[in-house]
Amino acid sequence: MQQFWALSTLLAYGVVLIGIGFWASRRAKSQESFLLAGRSLGPWVAGLAYAASTSSAWVLLGFSGFVFVAGPSALWMVPGILVGYAAIWLFAGPVLQRASRKKNHLTLTDFLTEFADGATARAIRVLASLMIAFCFSYYVASQFQGAGVAFTGMFHMSLTTGVLIGALIIVAYTFFGGFLAVSLIDTLQGIIMAFVATLLPALAFIAVGGFDGIGSALAAQPAVYRETFGGRAGFAALGFVVGLFATGFGALGQPHLASWIMAAKDGRARVTGAAIAITWGAVVYAGMAVLGLAAHALFPADAPAEGVFFATANELMPPALAGVIVAATLSAIMSTVDSQLLVAGGAVSHDLGLGRWLGGRDVLVSRLAILAVCAAAVVLTLALPSTIFARTLFAWTALGASFGPTVVARALGRCPGGPAVLASICLGFGLAVAFEFALPVGPGAVWARTVPWIAAALPLLTATRVTDR
Repeated sequence: MQQFWALSTLLAYGVVLIGIGFWASRRAKSQESFLLAGRSLGPWVAGLAYAASTSSAWVLLGFSGFVFVAGPSALWMVPGILVGYAAIWLFAGPVLQRASRKKNHLTLTDFLTEFADGATARAIRVLASLMIAFCFSYYVASQFQGAGVAFTGMFHMSLTTGVLIGALIIVAYTFFGGFLAVSLIDTLQGIIMAFVATLLPALAFIAVGGFDGIGSALAAQPAVYRETFGGRAGFAALGFVVGLFATGFGALGQPHLASWIMAAKDGRARVTGAAIAITWGAVVYAGMAVLGLAAHALFPADAPAEGVFFATANELMPPALAGVIVAATLSAIMSTVDSQLLVAGGAVSHDLGLGRWLGGRDVLVSRLAILAVCAAAVVLTLALPSTIFARTLFAWTALGASFGPTVVARALGRCPGGPAVLASICLGFGLAVAFEFALPVGPGAVWARTVPWIAAALPLLTATRVTDR
């Protein structure tokens, strides 16, 4: 019976998503409408869709599992995430939105190359597009893995089957509808995710006996687990806090998140959208933190960390609502994957100029690129197993360090030229990859989160201040 309700919910939800995609396909005739919905998004759509795009399976499955494993010390990440929300909307948002409209920028790469010329601009576009494709393959793979976990947990099917079903649904509406479909669907998904991220932790909180129950469960864990800094002291504790807090600033370099700022219809929509996104983030992260801590009163300490979300739903919710939980998880996944696939398509068709080379068929090339990135992500998911949390965090860090420093420089009123931007993105990306695969990352991954940013900022220090725009 539980599987019947879950399957029915998912089928109905999938039909709605694909239907929106086909409806929006009739409006996605130009490159601007396909990639930015004609820059017409109001505050609720822009804010909720942005918030949902930042979250993904990384929050519902990964962050709740991180709190379950690491304890209260994991919560140092949350303030940084929310500050990152505010930074991209309110600090970098004005220049992103203004430049996008004045210079007709359709992608973050357009923004990065605004003051670059000739061969240098071309080199930036090629490198940025390759970096986006590489990181988004990782990023999308982590979301497809989340889809596989969702289907496996509820329907007991293989991971391969779950990944393929999730990928098929996502590609269907993104392929046809473009940014308009993505924005509408992500708004719907943001509402569903906020509902589930409030309901399920509330049920867990009541089931374990409130604060007393959580306190008793934590008291049974090792002393290190309960400590504010996870047993670290001195510089190790400081590095741990800085590393987790700095994670949030990766938002400044995410191409798919910058698109929501560019697509907001005006400054008022952007500011109101920021308030909506930050409030949404506070609610969802707080809910997943409560769930991760309360799960210790429900499950043994060696339970699969990224499975406590589903395990809690199965334990506390009736069968009819279990399907809603699966749909919400897939919402989290799709609300990130769809915008990333769209940006990857834009990188190939617009940034690399393949659409122009093929007779102006920009939308067609974007759609074909979406299929290619999706296929690569499916292969990566099945061939190179990893955790959802680790895959997402690497892609987030690498893109943030590659493009974020230039966005910050522009927000501070500087106009970095092509050579400075090119050196910046190479240093940021190269060091992020080095820390991921070779160099020691330090407590809380502090070196991995800060050193690539600092190195990438150095070439931009020579940039001249903007005197007239």
